Amino acid sequence: MTVRYCQRCVPAVALLPRDGTAACPGCGYAEPARRLPLFVVTGASGAGKSAVCADLAAALPECLVFDVDWLIDPFTRAGTPVDWPALFEAWLVVAHGAAQGGRHTVLLGPLTPDKLDVPARRWVGAIHFALLDCPDGARRQRLAARPSWRAADAERQLAFAAYLRRVVPTVVATDGGPADAAAELAAWVRRLL
Repeated sequence: MTVRYCQRCVPAVALLPRDGTAACPGCGYAEPARRLPLFVVTGASGAGKSAVCADLAAALPECLVFDVDWLIDPFTRAGTPVDWPALFEAWLVVAHGAAQGGRHTVLLGPLTPDKLDVPARRWVGAIHFALLDCPDGARRQRLAARPSWRAADAERQLAFAAYLRRVVPTVVATDGGPADAAAELAAWVRRLL
């Protein structure tokens, strides 16, 4: 996905990030382009990502906090499966846009570094991951309590949670509730800023 195009070249030439600018490889035109760090709060279904979102947004007024699920509907057409790579790429474009206003972005969603290895990745600075997690028994209970339209394969989610525990070193537990988890996540973001 190309985020920016040269305003001078015909036909259109995609700009590339270079030293705090978006630069044209053809004519040399350049414009300012911030590439700020991105913060990702990942977790398997049932971890509490959606539950913590509002508290995290309140705890981090200097950042833009989004649940990646908010854009699922536009990336699903007429009953087709979600175009996950396009969805994740769109969120990186949103993060780049927020950076132009000097705002950092925090995304909550079932993301892994490989899922963000898309063309728009070049427009975002360092990506920091934290794992929002809960015990497997609590995850089973949370998933079982969801309405049928939100059903998730518990075994698949338990396997994904186990994988995330192996690859994401920063872990925040949701045992104390959304407000406590949000406070811990906000402190993590501020340490990295």
